[in-house]
Amino acid sequence: MSESKRKFLSESIPVQLFLITAGAIIAAIGLELFLVPNDILDGGVIGLSIILSNLTPFSLSLFIIILNIPFIILGYKRMGMRFTVNALYGIIVLSFATGYLHRFDVVTDDLFLATVIGAVILGFGVGLVMRMGGALDGTEILAILISKRRPISVGQTVMIMNVFIFILAGLLVFTWETTFYSMITYFIASKVIDMVVEGTEESLSVMVISEHAEELGKSLIENVGRGVTFLNGEGAFTNDSKKVIYVVVDRLEMADVRTAIREADPEAFVIVQRVSEISGSNFKTPVH
Repeated sequence: MSESKRKFLSESIPVQLFLITAGAIIAAIGLELFLVPNDILDGGVIGLSIILSNLTPFSLSLFIIILNIPFIILGYKRMGMRFTVNALYGIIVLSFATGYLHRFDVVTDDLFLATVIGAVILGFGVGLVMRMGGALDGTEILAILISKRRPISVGQTVMIMNVFIFILAGLLVFTWETTFYSMITYFIASKVIDMVVEGTEESLSVMVISEHAEELGKSLIENVGRGVTFLNGEGAFTNDSKKVIYVVVDRLEMADVRTAIREADPEAFVIVQRVSEISGSNFKTPVH
């Protein structure tokens, strides 16, 4: 490995961990200082954790870790070590941060303000962690795996699971008023997450023009697990022949794609576009 690659890795890993830490703490602020004290919940594992913490004497931070363990194990088996480590680290930070912030007073008891501000803060924190290749909620891991095997999107799967969680909250713990506010929270947070992660769709197409196309293509296949296509290109000014790399990935895999590109060729020209539909390929099944 060259000196430039070693330097990049030594700098990128601390930065990645710092941003995952920051994202988890920001998400905890949205939960403990705005949403939870006002009986407003988010969806997924966090939502279930809030419900159980209200039904039992145990804390929210404890349930966040316990309920995510099965999904972390599933993620390790299906999505690899790097994603698992990032997700586990983010969840642990979120758990400790919610436990620490629980002692502070709520910022506002106005349900509308708490819903809007809390949702934006929570969505930004979760989105930042996802942008770094991690996750704070195990249901998204499950949704991604389901979407690879069934003709249903990640967003649709998460929405179906959250509908049941919100109904459960209205029946067992909260009033229907706060349950409806919780639905608004989920909608706002999901939109903010999409904005932070760069794209409202689950898939992204990436085109890369690089002087090290062969090395980069091999790295993408080995580290991301996606098929890579080489397109023949020609510079209009120089008339030089160039290989253009084309690959389609899930949004959570984009962090690995960025890492691979920067390792192989930091000067590469990269184009990322949203993909609204994919058909006629084995995209659902990663190459391993």
